Amino acid sequence: MQEFSVKQSNLDFRTREAYKMLRTNIEFSGDNNKVIFITSSTPSEGKSTVSFELAMSFAQNGMKTLLIDADTRKSVMKNRGKKGKIKYGLTHYLSGKNELKDVICVSDVPNFCMIFAGPVPPNPSELVGNDRFVKMVEEARATFDMIIIDTPPIGSVIDAAVISKVCDGGILVIGAGDISYKFARKSKEQLEMTGCKLLGCVLNKVDMTGNSYYGKYYGKYYGKYYGKYYGHEDNN
Repeated sequence: MQEFSVKQSNLDFRTREAYKMLRTNIEFSGDNNKVIFITSSTPSEGKSTVSFELAMSFAQNGMKTLLIDADTRKSVMKNRGKKGKIKYGLTHYLSGKNELKDVICVSDVPNFCMIFAGPVPPNPSELVGNDRFVKMVEEARATFDMIIIDTPPIGSVIDAAVISKVCDGGILVIGAGDISYKFARKSKEQLEMTGCKLLGCVLNKVDMTGNSYYGKYYGKYYGKYYGKYYGHEDNN
């Protein structure tokens, strides 16, 4: 196995709580939801960030977690490593050049492992649709408590639909203001046509400043709730 050091994210309180809530919702969605794929309608909606932070949340909660970067066309996960040379990735395994033990990367964060995408292949959809991908997921099920798979956008290519067939459920990430309601609904329908169980959607990139609707609503909610909880509620 390879080793690497994780570049930790500097998340604020509300963001950390949001990922904990997402993790908890998945845990309560059913005992059999062990392999989860994350996708979006278009690039740049933040699905890779959600995949990484969600996987980290599971690991920090004591679950042995594997994050698989299956977005082999346009991976951004390589930026998550701070130290350590990653020699082999997912495409090395899927093409038969290496075994699963060679491509799993053990991080310096307890319970957290990754499989990076590897070099861009000429046939991404065919690779993720072959028997080795199925075999990889089945082997990983026997070793890990939770498996998160970051996939390409469902609105651009079919990879997510192919990968969904070996998963227990999926999450659609929607970037606030990035796409239309109709496009988001079409992506949801595309996923449902594959027969996968859509666990829910994540509204990402929300403006939480005091001038926005969400900023005013959640700022007031968190301030009142946690102020009361810790005994410092402002009654004005």
